Amino acid sequence: MSVEEHKKQAPNVAAVMIVTVSDTRTEADDKSGKLIRELLEQDGHQIVAKRIVPDEKKQIQEAVQAGMKEKAVEAVIINGGTGIAARDVTIEAVEPLFDKEIPGFGEIFRMLSYTDDIGSAAIMSRAAAGTAEGTAVFAVPGSSGAVKLAMTRLICPELTHVIRELRKDRPS
Repeated sequence: MSVEEHKKQAPNVAAVMIVTVSDTRTEADDKSGKLIRELLEQDGHQIVAKRIVPDEKKQIQEAVQAGMKEKAVEAVIINGGTGIAARDVTIEAVEPLFDKEIPGFGEIFRMLSYTDDIGSAAIMSRAAAGTAEGTAVFAVPGSSGAVKLAMTRLICPELTHVIRELRKDRPS
């Protein structure tokens, strides 16, 4: 079956949880979390939950696991904590939760970042994606530019296709 046929069989709407990882952001100034919400809603997706958690491995894992346990959540999109600074622990928090990694997501994100946006600084991005107990999980940098790139070029175009693939193995 072709990619186009797969996408035709995909659901029209995804139910998403947004997690912002930051020691300093609040609901009032979480520009990247708001941008994720806006871009998802523009595509007709439903925001089931939104959280802001500090750059702490345990709290990031708890937020993602809460999304995984919530039947209504099909995808968790995390922004922030994906760099190389000591406090950047999002990847260390989410990778152990993955049943399957989606390596192409990070690879293509870095390629697009390199060619379209930040040049060689793209080597410091550790954007990642995977599946965890039937939930799609995407982790992107916290800058608005990175969020816009990830959402418009990768996540929004493939979100329902990813969910279709995750659903096809579930018992009815």
